[in-house]
Amino acid sequence: MELFFQPDTDFSYVALFLIICIGFIIGNINIKGISLDISAIIFVALYFGHIGVEIPPVIGSIGLVLFIYTIGMQAGPGFFDSFKKQGRTLVALTAVIIISATIITYLVYLIWDVDMPVAIGLLTGALTSTPGLAAGIDATNHSPLISIGYGIAYPFGVIGVILFVRLYPKIFKVDVKRAEELYEMESNSGYPEIINQNYIVENDSVVGKTIGELKIRTMTQAVISRIQHNDTPDVPSPSTILHKGDLIKAVGSPESLRKFELLIGTKTDKVIELPKTYGIQSVLVTNKDAINRELKTFNLWVNYQATVTRIRRSGIDIPPSPSIKLQMGDKVMVASSHENMKQVIRIFGNNDKKLSDTDFFPISLGIVLGILFGNLELSFGNNFSFSPGLTGGVLIVGMILSRIGRTGPVIWSMTGAATQLLRQLGLMFFLVEVGTKAGGKLVETFDSFGYGLFIAGGVITLVPMILAMVIAKFMKKMNFLSLMGTLTGAMTSTPGLAAVTPMSDSNAPAVAYATVYPIAMVLLIVCVQILAAFA
Repeated sequence: MELFFQPDTDFSYVALFLIICIGFIIGNINIKGISLDISAIIFVALYFGHIGVEIPPVIGSIGLVLFIYTIGMQAGPGFFDSFKKQGRTLVALTAVIIISATIITYLVYLIWDVDMPVAIGLLTGALTSTPGLAAGIDATNHSPLISIGYGIAYPFGVIGVILFVRLYPKIFKVDVKRAEELYEMESNSGYPEIINQNYIVENDSVVGKTIGELKIRTMTQAVISRIQHNDTPDVPSPSTILHKGDLIKAVGSPESLRKFELLIGTKTDKVIELPKTYGIQSVLVTNKDAINRELKTFNLWVNYQATVTRIRRSGIDIPPSPSIKLQMGDKVMVASSHENMKQVIRIFGNNDKKLSDTDFFPISLGIVLGILFGNLELSFGNNFSFSPGLTGGVLIVGMILSRIGRTGPVIWSMTGAATQLLRQLGLMFFLVEVGTKAGGKLVETFDSFGYGLFIAGGVITLVPMILAMVIAKFMKKMNFLSLMGTLTGAMTSTPGLAAVTPMSDSNAPAVAYATVYPIAMVLLIVCVQILAAFA
């Protein structure tokens, strides 16, 4: 039996997984606290590319869309909140990076006396921006010199950003865990802690009135989970009448409970036992029919005499307002009779297995929509046109769909396990293809153009990041993880984000990357067209 490989097919796929294996081995090597993790794959790929190994471009494209789509799905829910809280800072840093890179490029054009198309190629290569390259080629009447400049700057544009974001926390001794905690605190600031407290009905103004008449939830934003009258505990309903001396258990934020105390009466340490026929259970939302529906539409009390006391989402306790929309994976705390609890569970699902299942139809459809959107070209007059490109289109559509959550029977949101698997798989494929492509031309480009333009490309890559880092550190203090996501997004560097991702379990880098990437892409295209005017 003979064993052989088809040189253009089988060996490419063997090389793909061999590079990934070696990359993980090298990435796990830790020298004085510094390791490359998954980003080591691209350095292994550079060597394989140098010795002539080629990976089919479709592998890189598939990897790119999987990685970017999952980044969009992960970042989408937090994108809008992030933009409201720190949008100006993120946009300002992005503008600093793009504009400073453009100014350096113009100085290279003047000092090195290179052709403007080469300079534009250096700019787009240093920022690893394919849409920028396409815009530059169009703006310079398809000059081949742009591709040469792009090829010179691209390898260090990839490697430089990776090294910068990997070495930065080690050199400056950044406490990544502390950065995670601070980001978590900031993210939770809009959702105050949910607590419970017992009260005695004392205010004469509420005695003899029903809970519905008093509109307690509207007035205080607190929820009554239990009531005790004449030593008999019960689960309340809107028709429950309050009597002097009744004990009430309320759930809400400290501020809502303060209002509740003013309305009802003083706090008490007396315990209210749960009625024997009733129970409290955390129910997992996994039923597709419950996704993206407002809580009030279930009429839980009317139909099942059940009360939702809190909702836990992504580790955060959220007050159960009637208008809140449920998401896949929410944990709903329900108080109800044991018999009716079965019906509530049926409504919400409570099926752990569904969270581990992956529905590939919405994933595939979402990627198709992203690719189609990326191919759209928007024209603004005769001199400026803009296309989101593959990366921008898939990223934007991913964010929008994750925000929508559900369209009819289609659930766009993905489980954490599915997101993690597809993101890692896509990332590895993308890094291998990008690395081998850059490695194949590295020595040849060095021999053709010498070190001068390589140094210029390196300066265009590094100086804007250093400048943005200084501004963020001393003028606009930012969370480290958000800063890393902003730097990689402003540099339009997907491999850079790949290097940041293993540092933390937080989604802060992905949210910041998704926030600034579209802005950086548009701003770079504008700057490319401005430079082209000098050609």
